[in-house]
Formats: sequence, C-alpha cells, structure tokens
Amino acid sequence: MILVNGQTDIQLSPTDRGFQYGDGLFETLYVNQAGIEFWHEHLQRLSEGCQRLGLKPPNESLLFNESRRLIDNSTTPAVLKILISRSGAGRGYRPPVDHQVTRIVSLHPLALYPDHWQTEGVRVRICSTLASINPSLAGIKHINRLEQVLARTEWGDERIAEGLMFDALGRLIEGTMTNVFLVKGGELYTPNIAHAGVLGVMRRVLIDAAARLDIAVHVGDIDQEQLAQADEVLLTNSIIGVWLVKSVDEFSYSLGQIGQQLQLEVGRIRQKQTLALS
Repeated sequence: MILVNGQTDIQLSPTDRGFQYGDGLFETLYVNQAGIEFWHEHLQRLSEGCQRLGLKPPNESLLFNESRRLIDNSTTPAVLKILISRSGAGRGYRPPVDHQVTRIVSLHPLALYPDHWQTEGVRVRICSTLASINPSLAGIKHINRLEQVLARTEWGDERIAEGLMFDALGRLIEGTMTNVFLVKGGELYTPNIAHAGVLGVMRRVLIDAAARLDIAVHVGDIDQEQLAQADEVLLTNSIIGVWLVKSVDEFSYSLGQIGQQLQLEVGRIRQKQTLALS
C-alpha cells in the first residue's frame, strides 16, 4: 500500500522535481511486531537532509500517523519507506523559493535473504562503478541513486550479498546498500563520509555499540590494500542490522570475536529502540 500526500489514489505529478531531477530524500525503516525501529533517528536524518537541500521539513506526527495507517493494515516484519520531494514548478533547475513537498509513505515486504547469511557470513565483491566525490551531497540519503543502480547491475550471482564502492581516489566509501567497517588489531575502522556516501543510521548504532564494548573506532580514508589486510569486515544497514563478511572477491576473512560481539550488541540496541504504534 502507498500513500501520496495521505491519499491512496496515487496521483504523482510528472512535473514533481523528485521525478524530474532527483530533488528529494528518503528513509528506509525496519518494522517489527513491536513497532518501528529507530524512528526518531531516521526522522532526524530526514530533517537534516531537508535543511541541506532547502526543503520544507516534514511534519513528524503526520508521517507517523500515515505510517501507522499502513502498518496496521499489513503484516510484519516489513520495510517502511518515506520519501520527500520538492513539488513541481515548471521546467528549470532553479527550485522555487516558496515550494510545496510531495510526501510518499509506502510499506513493502521484507527482503528474504538466506538465514545463513546472518550466522555464516556473506560473500561480497568490489564494484567498478565509482562513488562520486561531492561534499555538498555527502552524508544525506538523497533520492538520486543512479550510482548504486549501476553498481548493483554488475552482478547477478545470488550468492553474492553486496558490492563495495570506491571513489575516484581509490578510497573505500560504502556498499551499494550498506556502510562498511573493518576490524584490524582489535580496533574498528570505517570510511570517512565527508566527501561521498551515506551516514547510515545503523552505522551510528554500531559505533555506539563499539563504545559500549570499549572498542576503539577510527574514521578515515581506507584503500583497497587496507581492505585486503583487515582481520574482519562488517556491513550495516537498518534492515539487515550487521552482516559479517567472509569474503570480498579473492580476499577471505574470519568471522571473528569483535564482529560477533558487535552483531549481538547491535541486536540488543535494536530491541530497545522500537517506537510502539499504539
């Protein structure tokens, strides 16, 4: 089921700037029987992204009521998607000063990943598609995902769970749908997202989990050699939580103690950060 500006009779204008130019933002949230995970964290990122793009921020209560309306008529677990775009104002890149926003809330079945990926680790590859360097857009989850679309078309092997993307300077940025962490010498390393990539909600959760476990976290540039020499590799997003990586192309990794501890701790945090629907 999909609601567009609160209505079920979907009428999206072809002049909507989200459709025309990718002028908008989105959030993807995990819904379980207890409610919506990390609702406030997702809405905070959405609001921050609106400020960056000069979009009118959404009404959180309105979005929650529409989300609850969809979830109450469905089964869980599920994936909730919230998309905000700038409404159309004729042709041209310059956005109108006084604009309206299009609000789309939709609920989707949970992707059926193999159960053993969570326990036995996943296989990953390196993509040839590069992540663009653009500090103006770095961090926010804007709706122009063409780079990720191109990267994801690079493989059809269902045994490969994810692809990693580098930028033109050879720096590891993220996966097509995940943030990336390396473990080396008992410490955690993750790419700097100041120039490209998305500041994932679950990325922040894992960093908090590492602090609880007294695991040092380093944010900075990571190249392919460092990736190859890592002891462990982890992937995160709001739907999968934490995946442990067993291989990236020809490189193999252990499903080590650090990754397993973080996976368990993130699971505990997720249980406590669910917004009830009642």
